[in-house]
Amino acid sequence: MPAGIDFRRYRKVRRFVTRTFIQVFWWDVILNVPGLRRFRRPPLVRYQGIARRYRALAAEMGGVLIKLGQFLSTRVDILPPEITDELAGLQDEVPPETFSDIERQIAEDFGRPVAEVFAWIGPEPVGAASLAQVHPARLPTGEEVVVKVLRPGIDVLVETDLAAVRLAARLLRFSKTIRRRVDLGRLGAEITNTTLAELDLIAEGHNAERFAENFANDPRVYLPKVFWDWSARRTLTLENVGWIKIADLAALDRAGIRRSEVARTLYRIYLQQIFEHSFVHADPHPGNLFVRPLPVEGEAPLPPGSPAPPPPAAPADIERPFQIVFVDFGMVAVIPERLQSALREYAIALGTRDAERIVRSYVSAGVLLPGADLRRLEEIHEELFQRFWGVRIGDLRATAFSEAEYFFRQYRDVLYELPFQMQVDLLFASRAVGLLAGLSTQLDPEFDPWAETLPFAQRLAAQELRRNWREILSGGLAQLQILLGLPRRADAVLARAERGTLTVQSALTPEERKMIRRLERSVHRLSWTILAAGLVIAGVMLRASAPGAPWGWWLIAAGALAFLWGALTKT
Repeated sequence: MPAGIDFRRYRKVRRFVTRTFIQVFWWDVILNVPGLRRFRRPPLVRYQGIARRYRALAAEMGGVLIKLGQFLSTRVDILPPEITDELAGLQDEVPPETFSDIERQIAEDFGRPVAEVFAWIGPEPVGAASLAQVHPARLPTGEEVVVKVLRPGIDVLVETDLAAVRLAARLLRFSKTIRRRVDLGRLGAEITNTTLAELDLIAEGHNAERFAENFANDPRVYLPKVFWDWSARRTLTLENVGWIKIADLAALDRAGIRRSEVARTLYRIYLQQIFEHSFVHADPHPGNLFVRPLPVEGEAPLPPGSPAPPPPAAPADIERPFQIVFVDFGMVAVIPERLQSALREYAIALGTRDAERIVRSYVSAGVLLPGADLRRLEEIHEELFQRFWGVRIGDLRATAFSEAEYFFRQYRDVLYELPFQMQVDLLFASRAVGLLAGLSTQLDPEFDPWAETLPFAQRLAAQELRRNWREILSGGLAQLQILLGLPRRADAVLARAERGTLTVQSALTPEERKMIRRLERSVHRLSWTILAAGLVIAGVMLRASAPGAPWGWWLIAAGALAFLWGALTKT
């Protein structure tokens, strides 16, 4: 066990992880075999219970557990409301540290009393997150700022939670399916590194400045200024940008800001972050995003911290302009160069509804398992485009549930094999996309992501064409050379056929290989079932002939073990 661990906290989290693992293994593995499924409890009830227990644990203990719960609570696009509602309260269930402890930590950071650092600092926090809390303050130079301070002792708390995450990763290694699809060692390292990076407020300040550079000429985005002279290792001082919280729908309406336009603008900004900048704000939960109302004619600029702007002086039919404001740059995703071209290819294919190109982007990114049936993947993506294109994001979950039976029946082989493996480099970018989907649903259930993706994809395709015209020209010349050589090659094939030396090699298609593997598994299970039945029958006969001997019970127990072994193991 590493140094700096709170053993009491670790044991408590470990009990929850172990209990959940045993529960899932019992209900979803052991009882998920023919003959035993009728004894299973409904999965929604079981997972709702797990969510309820997790919420209680996270609310009590805070730390990384809160971050995970916040993420899951926003996934209203894929998780049923019974589960997200259980976790939703975690957004506000983080009690603040006492102000005396915060003052003491700031004084230690700067080596002098707080009164000598700031002209004024408010004792009541304007935000209390799982790792840090934020207080309003005023600099000696007069600027209104906010001061982000790490919670005292947070490094021990985070290291304890990460030890529990590593335990969960070790338990997941028991699943061969998960081991094939996820590099668990690398996944654990990525989660650890990203979480520990959130404790480095100096790095967070540099991330904020990098975002400001990326969007320097973009009027849609506003980034807070970093005040380095009033920042230290555990203290970060930023411009006060506390305008309207993006999830405060009533305040947006009072300000005359169209929520649908906020959702559309936020979606476009994230497309740009992921596919152009390759540097992504990976924690877009509602507490980290604000909307800055801009004045219409005849109004003065709205100062930060105001809950809502004054009534519009302009006519009601004029929409109020705004900017999206980002805060909290501790969790960022840097997309490596090896994946950037594959992601751009995916965006272009998604916008142009090109199923073949989407599958090519999967191959380039390395997210497919060896032997994946590319043709079947193209077919399922064509069906997905046909059935989901144009579906509003608020209707996406209901539509997906209604279509699930069709897709399972039509593409059972693909869904059974699930030929994808996780790229850890994309983990936190994917997390950002998940949070964004949930937030967009709250802002505007009518939001159509497809309509927003199409012009972006067309722009990417045009840029790609301008950048790669030399490659396209050389590729065309290569194809011309192949075309000119076709008569000579055809003549060679015909000559070999006349001499009787032409050979043809054939191989099973991926679909045929999968059918054979399924047949092998069925034979494997049947063999163990026959063996189990024989042992049980023999045990019953021994019990009937010699009731006092233990051999009958031993054979019956061996038959039960043989049945479970055959049902749970794969060839």
